[in-house]
Amino acid sequence: MLQVENLSYHPAATSQPILKDLSFQLGLHQLGLIVGKSGAGKSTLLEILAGLARPTQGRITWQGVNLLPSQLRSMAGLVFQFPERHFCGLTLLDEMRFGHPELQEKEIQHALKQVGLEGIPLYSSPNHLSGGQQRRLALAVQLIRGPFLLLLDEPTAGLDWSVRRQLINLLAQLKSMWTVLVVSHDPAELAQIADVQWVLNKGSLQPTSVDTVLQT
Repeated sequence: MLQVENLSYHPAATSQPILKDLSFQLGLHQLGLIVGKSGAGKSTLLEILAGLARPTQGRITWQGVNLLPSQLRSMAGLVFQFPERHFCGLTLLDEMRFGHPELQEKEIQHALKQVGLEGIPLYSSPNHLSGGQQRRLALAVQLIRGPFLLLLDEPTAGLDWSVRRQLINLLAQLKSMWTVLVVSHDPAELAQIADVQWVLNKGSLQPTSVDTVLQT
């Protein structure tokens, strides 16, 4: 179980804290959804949970163990908004092996199959994939690391309706194997597969129901 207790984030350069005394928990194999407008602090929260930023106060635990940012970087996988802009490899194989050159092709093919990309040649360019395929590739890059926690920032942004629906169905399947936390400003479809939901407003977090999320 992921547990966040009294987490705040107030950089010295800002007059007001970005996140204020957040507390929530997310169980194993649950999908949590945090909804909020642009500037609410959603991406900042994910960066803290991924170990890319250090909170001003509060603690983050997994199964009761307090985690430092270095430990979070090992156990959490973050898929950025528009992750295709961050691809570094010239081929799918290069992208999947980036930072992990020891990975075997069999392992890579298994990870790609998990996200529905089986059959695509490993020497294809990531830039030649469709938008939905690129999002799936970004998921596979994280999954092959074996994270306990999968973090997704606006995973359906910029995709057309049919591709969004396919991606949401994939996330519903992935939560049977991973704990998943998604942030979005457009909850209409994601709320249908979420086990728990919250609204993040001006840095403060409140639990809410699916119906309330759909009206946000």
